Amino acid sequence: MPYARRDDLSLYYEQAGRGDPPLVFVHGWCCDHSFFKPQFEYFQSSHAVTTFDLRGCGGSDRLEDGYDLPGLADDLAWLCAEIGVSRPVVIGHSLGGMIAIELAARHPSLPSAVIADDPGPINPPPEIGRIYEGFAMELEGPDGEAVRRTWVEDGLGPTADAEQRHRIVKTMCSVPLSVAAAGIRGLVAWNGVAALALCTVPLLVLSSGPDESNDPARLLPFKPDLHVGMTVTLEGTRAKDGSPRANTRNVMVDGKKLGAASSEGTNP
Repeated sequence: MPYARRDDLSLYYEQAGRGDPPLVFVHGWCCDHSFFKPQFEYFQSSHAVTTFDLRGCGGSDRLEDGYDLPGLADDLAWLCAEIGVSRPVVIGHSLGGMIAIELAARHPSLPSAVIADDPGPINPPPEIGRIYEGFAMELEGPDGEAVRRTWVEDGLGPTADAEQRHRIVKTMCSVPLSVAAAGIRGLVAWNGVAALALCTVPLLVLSSGPDESNDPARLLPFKPDLHVGMTVTLEGTRAKDGSPRANTRNVMVDGKKLGAASSEGTNP
């Protein structure tokens, strides 16, 4: 199993494929590299693809500190240099999307572009910030495990089947609670608009629905050339034989339809 080691930190990663631009996938809070498995397998036929486990998650070391977003972005920058990934398109989901933006701000010569897929709050209004602050406090409290499980279960989309739901909940609730809380603390402390303003590479913020914290009106003043998109899920229909067709996700970017993808379910 491939690992890259720096001082007391060991990061698990996987690579496959050939072709430019290389793609690097960054998973979300309390997830691991497997959450990007469909994309990893699909794009390896035409691109060099890399996925890895953030510190504290999956097969990577679970250290006591280093879970602020600048630190996590620095981990990724070091990993890319260590394994020879140059000028990738960095695709991050949820917390991973925030890390990708921070990476572009701190290491502007590293990524060629960034896609933030349903990122956490980049420019949250005060009430949203208070929700995450309260969540961090609850994770640190005596009922932290129950609080996390409820948060994860409530966040699963309607297209996830029973097997997916079980795997997602099991994976996300296996990360040490201290790491989970530290990740949310890092999210709360992050200066997203400052990172956004320093991001000079092409950036797409892709949302699955309306999101006040990442509304274009709150982001464009800091990065006027920002691209914004939304996925719209259309419920599957039935074929003539009665079998269900897969759901279709249309991708709209800057108000234009780019294409569609079919899926039996979704991964966070």
